[in-house]
Amino acid sequence: MLILTRKPGESLYLGDDIKLKVLSVQGKQIKIGLEVPDDLTVYREEVYLKIKQENEQALECSDSDLMQAASLWRKKESE
Repeated sequence: MLILTRKPGESLYLGDDIKLKVLSVQGKQIKIGLEVPDDLTVYREEVYLKIKQENEQALECSDSDLMQAASLWRKKESE
């Protein structure tokens, strides 16, 4: 992990397109501003981890899931 020290009002760039600026520090809370390309999605960590977990669960399938899908497909083809 790269650790950088910045004061309120100071910025840093991530590549050419992303600017991160420290807006304020109050106790244990830091307010940051991000300038990112319009096509880049930004998530809070807890939201990102939840999406990742749900995507992993959606990819899991069992043999019974495949058998049910196959039987539905066969039913539709015979109609």
